[in-house]
Amino acid sequence: MVYYRPLRNTILQIQRYIRNGRDLGEYVHYDFSYQGPLSACLILQSFGKEALDPDNPYINSVTQGRFVTFGAPHILDMVAMVGRAALEAFWFHKFLVHRRLRPEEFGGRLQNHMTGDACYPINSELLDSQVVSEVFKEYGTYLLPMAYPEGCPTHPAYPAGHACIAGAGVTVLKAFFNESFPIHNPVVTSSDGLSLLPYSGPTLTIGGELNKLATNISLGRDFAGVHWRSDGIEGIKLGEAVAISILQDYAKTYNENFKGFSLTKFDGTNIKIK
Repeated sequence: MVYYRPLRNTILQIQRYIRNGRDLGEYVHYDFSYQGPLSACLILQSFGKEALDPDNPYINSVTQGRFVTFGAPHILDMVAMVGRAALEAFWFHKFLVHRRLRPEEFGGRLQNHMTGDACYPINSELLDSQVVSEVFKEYGTYLLPMAYPEGCPTHPAYPAGHACIAGAGVTVLKAFFNESFPIHNPVVTSSDGLSLLPYSGPTLTIGGELNKLATNISLGRDFAGVHWRSDGIEGIKLGEAVAISILQDYAKTYNENFKGFSLTKFDGTNIKIK
């Protein structure tokens, strides 16, 4: 749940379930690094062994249970581990490779361009769009309106850290859980965000909802105005690659009769790691 911020620098002290882009942007304003994947992991653990990946070596055992390996401590540790590794990966790309400016900074260039204080090669698609005049009409400036009072982080934009960590954590969860497992009795947020309602629609699966989780965490930062969409799209892919490399290393170390990790990548490709 989040505290809803309806106006600039104003917070209503009413807890609401996330229901729109503004609420989502506020969630990824205050979450800790891998909170989304961690929360998902705890929820998935509550579904029981039927939700585990079919290749879990303990799933059919009547004499042994999963714990140190292939159990809750193992999965929770992996989610945290790949999150930290993803952090190192995107930090490297941010500072040592791309150094892409933030949308807020680009808004400053647009402001100077429109007022004649500078001349930048800004694409006419933006200059001729209605959004430029609408922003000026509302705020008296061409600067980018921001959801966060402190504005963008001061480090480079590409790739998005939230997206990278989410992509890594979700990839691990796909490896340990059955992506096709149907989620029973799902709920959705009411329009005012104050209650949860029964969901009616196509069957929701673990794999589908994990994909939504990674995407929504990425999009929340876009809604806030601190990232370009491509920051998130490529950040998710980078996090996935980090997690797959770690799963490849660990798949060779288990003493159990383990057939390997199976998962579906974000691009729809099915892979086997063993």
